[in-house]
Amino acid sequence: MQIKLAGPLQSDSIVDGEGIRTVIWTQGCSHNCKGCHNPETHDFNKGISVDVEDIKKQIMETRNQDGVTLSGGDPLYQIDASLEIAKFCKEKDLNVWCYTGFTFEQLMDMSYRNQKIKDLLNNLDVLVDGKFEENKRSLNLHFKGSENQRVLDVKKSLEKGTPVEIERYKLQKKYQSYSNFDNICKGIYI
Repeated sequence: MQIKLAGPLQSDSIVDGEGIRTVIWTQGCSHNCKGCHNPETHDFNKGISVDVEDIKKQIMETRNQDGVTLSGGDPLYQIDASLEIAKFCKEKDLNVWCYTGFTFEQLMDMSYRNQKIKDLLNNLDVLVDGKFEENKRSLNLHFKGSENQRVLDVKKSLEKGTPVEIERYKLQKKYQSYSNFDNICKGIYI
């Protein structure tokens, strides 16, 4: 089985999910979100075809990673290969995240026509769902680009039949102003 990738696997990512992760950048996406940070991954006719068995070997050769992230493009457009990789990762006790422009609700509806979508969800720990919306973009969000997107606990979402957001990722990061930082530093040296 082959998977079309936008580029080589990226190890040591700290921005594509919790911990240190290996990211698989799939090729192909029809969401075409305005302002997408990976527009080169949209064209289904570009990218490189790689054997899924080679991806598995690369994952096993990569050291000191907390998990694997399926991103792109949109991994759901390559459901067979994405499912095979996610199953393999779970068998190896790796944490699996997936980014998609589809919402959890859309995926559940689609899973009635394609069981593989439900199978993929059953092999994910976290799903970051929803299209990127440029007018809701924020740099103060955890592991997502726009405020409409959600970081979901997949197991809990499947159990409840409704999206369950991971609380610690719902909140925006709060950065201290320099004046607060200066006050803290002054307190240390007094």
